[in-house]
Amino acid sequence: MSLELVLVLLASLWIVYNLLDYLVPYFHGLPSTPTSRERIRKALEMADLRAGETLYDLGSGYGRVLIIAAREFDAKAIGIDAGPVQTLRAWAGSLLNGVSSRVQVRMGNFLQADLSEADVVFAYLTSDYVPKLEQKLAAQLKPGARIVTISFDFSNWEPTAFDEQNLIFLYKMPPTAGNLGTYLAKHIR
Repeated sequence: MSLELVLVLLASLWIVYNLLDYLVPYFHGLPSTPTSRERIRKALEMADLRAGETLYDLGSGYGRVLIIAAREFDAKAIGIDAGPVQTLRAWAGSLLNGVSSRVQVRMGNFLQADLSEADVVFAYLTSDYVPKLEQKLAAQLKPGARIVTISFDFSNWEPTAFDEQNLIFLYKMPPTAGNLGTYLAKHIR
């Protein structure tokens, strides 16, 4: 095989990789927007994630949340993402970080996934998902399960805790009727 052919093949693979990396999440309505490790840690601390618990990351991207949950909190972490590139990178990241025995990465639509074994659900999504996700979580999560979200809240549920600086919301199942306004009315003096 000539060097030119190898370069053309590599360039073609690079283009396909990048197209899949950006277009698949785009068509599912999820922007590829990672958040900082510090913000993830704060969210998992707010959720009181404990060793041996099961965390689901909805729209897990490259697996940063999964790796932190497994490595630093000794949790079982399951990520669901629609993107094949994201799923592959998350799986490879779990291998490279030595946590692959506690991390599962699934390619698919998290709105169709069974979340009933979750102790904690992590979500960094857009508010477009709120109505469907609210119904799904209320129907599937067991009492005491926690939901931690970044940058969006559930409009019909009152948070259990709220980190204004990092825009992190915590909810416990079963949800309390209300919203961020009812939470703030009780906690701001």
